[in-house]
Amino acid sequence: MSAVYKSLSSKDDKKDEDSVEKNKQRVLVLSSRGVTYRQRHLLNDLVAMMPHGRKDAKIDTKSKLYHLNEVAELYNCNNILFFEARKRQDLYAWMSKAPNGPCIKLHVQNLHTMEELHFTGNALKGSRPILSFDKNFDEHPHTMLIKEILIHIFGVPKAARKSKPFIDHVLSFTWADGKVWFRNFQISENESSKTAPSSEDSPVLDSEKEKSSTKGSKPTKKPPALQSELSLVEIGPRFVMTPIVILEGSFGGPVVYENKEFISPNAVRAELRKRRSQKYNDRAKAEAERAVKRKNLRLDMGPEKGELDEDMLFA
Repeated sequence: MSAVYKSLSSKDDKKDEDSVEKNKQRVLVLSSRGVTYRQRHLLNDLVAMMPHGRKDAKIDTKSKLYHLNEVAELYNCNNILFFEARKRQDLYAWMSKAPNGPCIKLHVQNLHTMEELHFTGNALKGSRPILSFDKNFDEHPHTMLIKEILIHIFGVPKAARKSKPFIDHVLSFTWADGKVWFRNFQISENESSKTAPSSEDSPVLDSEKEKSSTKGSKPTKKPPALQSELSLVEIGPRFVMTPIVILEGSFGGPVVYENKEFISPNAVRAELRKRRSQKYNDRAKAEAERAVKRKNLRLDMGPEKGELDEDMLFA
C-alpha cells in the first residue's frame, strides 16, 4: 500500500507542477556591422544585466531583418533586441516578439555606458531587477504596448538558467516628451542604530528604575534596535529611446503606430549643412551685386582721359 501511495502522490505533485504557468522568456541580443565602441560597450552592459539573454555575432544585412526570426528559433529565443548602426553615428534599437510580432523601432540617443559614468552603485551579476514604469505608460495604447514589450525583454524570469535568487537593483522606465528614459539603480540598504530615549525625557523609565532599585536587582540594558534605510544609487548605463514605428509582425507587416513628430537625424544634419551653406551663398551674392554696381558707376574704369594727359600726348 505504501508503494501505491507514493506513486499516486508523485503523480499529483507532477500535475500541480504542470498546472503552474512558467514565465519562459529568452532574449536574443545582437547588433549590426558598423557599431562604434560606445555602442558596443552599451550592448555589453545590457547583456550583463540580462541573465536570460543570448548574445550572438554581428549580422551583415540591414534590409532583410526577418532572418533574425530564424536565428532566434535556432537559439530557442522568443524575444529579439537588435541594435542597428547607421553611418557610424546613429543607433536604432529593434525590439520584437519572435516569430509573430509585434515589433518596435526606436532611435537611441544620449547614451552613456557604465565605464563613462563612474557611478558608485554596484549590483550582483545575474540578479533579477525590479521594473519600475511611469504612470504615463498607461495613458495611450501604443505606450501600453511598449511597456509590455519592455517587460518581456528586460524582466528576468524566476527560473532563468543564469539568474541569481537576489533582487538588488531597479530598472526605471520613464515616459516624458514622447521618449522612453532608461535608468538603472542599485537598492542600497544601510543599517542605522536606533538610540533609546534618555531617562530625562521618559518618566516611564524613571519609575521602572525606582521599582528595580527597591527590589535590589540591577536594571537590564536592552541592545539598541537596528533600523534599515533603503536608498537608490545609480549604476548605469543610461540612454533615451524615441519610438519611431510599431509593426504588427516581427520585422514586417502593417504599421500599427507611427510617430509623426519624429525627425530623422539625416534631415537634421542636412538642415544644418543648408544653414551653413546659406552664409556662403549670401556672401557670394553680395559680391556679385557689388561688382555690377561698380561697373554701372564706372568706378573701375577711372576718370575720363583728356587731350593733355600724358598717355594721350606720348602715345
